[in-house]
Amino acid sequence: MHRIQKRHLEPVGITPAQSRLLRTVAHFGEPPRMADLAARLEVVPRAVTSLVDGLEDAGRVRRVPDPANRRVIRIELTDEGRATLRELRSARRAAAEDILAPLTVDQREVLGGLLSALVDPGPEGGC
Repeated sequence: MHRIQKRHLEPVGITPAQSRLLRTVAHFGEPPRMADLAARLEVVPRAVTSLVDGLEDAGRVRRVPDPANRRVIRIELTDEGRATLRELRSARRAAAEDILAPLTVDQREVLGGLLSALVDPGPEGGC
C-alpha cells in the first residue's frame, strides 16, 4: 500500500510525510506553531522542522510571526500549498482505487465496515 501511495505522490513532487504535514497544517483553524504540528503528528519537533524546511523550499508553506508574540513562528499554507493539497486529493483517490482494485464491490463494503468498526468501536468497544 505504501509503494502504491508513494508512486501516486511522486508526480506531485511530495513525500508521504510531507503530504501528511501539509494536510495537518490545513486542518488547523489558524496557522499552527511547529510544536502544535509535532504534537498532532506525534513526532519530535526536529522532524517537523525538516519537513517544513522542504515544504518551504518548494513554496508550499511559509513561516510567519505570531501576531500576538513575535518570538513564536507559525506555519501557513501558500497558494502553492493549497494547489498541492488539491493534487494530493486526486493522487490519494487514485492510489485508493489501485489498492482496492482486486476487491469486488461486496468485498469493498465488508472492508469499509471493518475499518469503520476499528476507527469507531462504539460504546462496547475501545479501551
